[in-house]
Formats: sequence, C-alpha cells, structure tokens
Amino acid sequence: MGPTLEASALIWWGAAQQNDAFSATSIDALLSEATARAEREVEAAPTDSSRLAGLFWLGTSEGYRARQAELHGHYWRAARDARRMRAALSRALALDSSCVDCRLGLAIYDYALARAGVLARLVAQVIGLGSGDAARARQWLRRVSESGSVARLEAQWVYANALLRESDSDGSPREEARRIVGDLAARFPENPVFRRFLDSAVPPP
Repeated sequence: MGPTLEASALIWWGAAQQNDAFSATSIDALLSEATARAEREVEAAPTDSSRLAGLFWLGTSEGYRARQAELHGHYWRAARDARRMRAALSRALALDSSCVDCRLGLAIYDYALARAGVLARLVAQVIGLGSGDAARARQWLRRVSESGSVARLEAQWVYANALLRESDSDGSPREEARRIVGDLAARFPENPVFRRFLDSAVPPP
C-alpha cells in the first residue's frame, strides 16, 4: 500500500509538471517493491478479507506499472503488466463481487484496449488480451467515481477523460466531464492538471 501511494503521488506530480520522465526510476522501484509486497501479502493472507486487500493492491500496482510502461513506449511490458493487473483484480472480485474499487483497473484496461492505437492493439491481440469494450468501461468508471472508496478520486479523473474523448458528436459528455473536473479543481485548487483539463475542454463554438 505505502509504496503504491508514494508512486502514485510522484506520477501525479510528474503530470502536474507535464514531464513524463519525472522520477521514472524512483517510480519503477516503488512499484516493483509494491508488487512484491502485495504478492507476499496474498500468499500469506490468513483470511479472504486480507487476501482481497492484497489482491487489490497487487492489481493497483501492476496497473500503474502498465501505465508507466505504455507511457514510455514499452508496449510488450505494458501488456504483460496489464494482464497481471486483470488477473489480480478478477481474483479479488471473485472473492467479493461488491469490491467497487476493484473495477477501476479493469475499466481502465477495458477502455484502453477499446481505444488503443494500431500497434498497441496488435500487441494486445498477440498476447491474448482481447479488444476491450468502451461502453462497459465507462459504466464501470462511473460506478467507481460515484461509489468507490480508495479509488473514487482517480476514477472521477479517468471517467472525465473518457467522456471528453467520446464527446465529438455529442456535447453532453463534454459538459459532464467539465462538471466532474470542475469539482476536482474546486477541491484541489493548487493542482494544475485539473485547470489544464478545463481550459482544453472548452466547448467548440
């Protein structure tokens, strides 16, 4: 849990500076430690509830690793880490189908596959990841953004970005995206990521 949250903070700080290379080595090291720690927790879990927690953090750390790999153009590694994320979070949901937070990583995975570029789709097909489902992903993202606990804020951000991407032919998703991020910007006024989003999401004339 600790290393995952530290890595997440660095990722957000890099995004705020628009610097994809920010602390990349430190982030990788933190996520490697987080993954190893979560795997040990899953193996040693004495109860289903503690195993569920371990699987959630394992899936979360693997999801961030996939994100980092994709960001730097390492598509094979991203696909491998995404598959591990899916496996961990699917196991978590098999233990407790009411784990709303567990659906965030799966929704991101689903949406990314559905909207991936040609090379990323080819890698996904070769490695057996499938093609994704954007509509299902948005449904899950909305659910986590409304009812999640640990993952709610991140789900709101990802959901807003998905809505903006889908808004070319319909203005209502754009307006909902602006509302969601407007709320985030009001809560976190020092975060430039949200302000840049609002500036870029101005409705076309």
